[in-house]
Amino acid sequence: MIIILMGVSGSGKTTIGKLLAESLEWEFSDADAFHSPENVEKMRRGIPLSEADRMPWLQDLQTAIKHWLQENKNVVLACSALKDSYRQFLVLDSERIKLVYLKGSYELIQMRLQERSNHYMSEKLLNSQFYTLEEPFNTISMDIAQPPQVIVQNIRTALEI
Repeated sequence: MIIILMGVSGSGKTTIGKLLAESLEWEFSDADAFHSPENVEKMRRGIPLSEADRMPWLQDLQTAIKHWLQENKNVVLACSALKDSYRQFLVLDSERIKLVYLKGSYELIQMRLQERSNHYMSEKLLNSQFYTLEEPFNTISMDIAQPPQVIVQNIRTALEI
């Protein structure tokens, strides 16, 4: 199974993803690692990515997901997947790939981004993240105001794993 933790920057995808993967003894992967150096630099400077910027990133993620599925790997993937079209591109098998939406208020996420250091995603991009976000329906949604361990347990309960 592949669990894709999605949401805007600062929603806790990496933190929750690592804790969830550890609790399940699964592999963890962060979609940020698939970005080109050019994309990272744009985001570091507060420049939102264009669709053309994102397409190679999405293709690389899809390739990784195909590989994990072929190898029957259990992976937790932290990935913004803000648009429905991105999610459709990545969810190649709805039986084996599950989306979990880490949902939080603008104010909470803004506070988290202000406290974060050593990350290229600029707080300046938060408006564009929320503008781009197409909230998913018919998926598991988690309130990020809860403690991380509670969120992890709630995800496990919702997915029955």
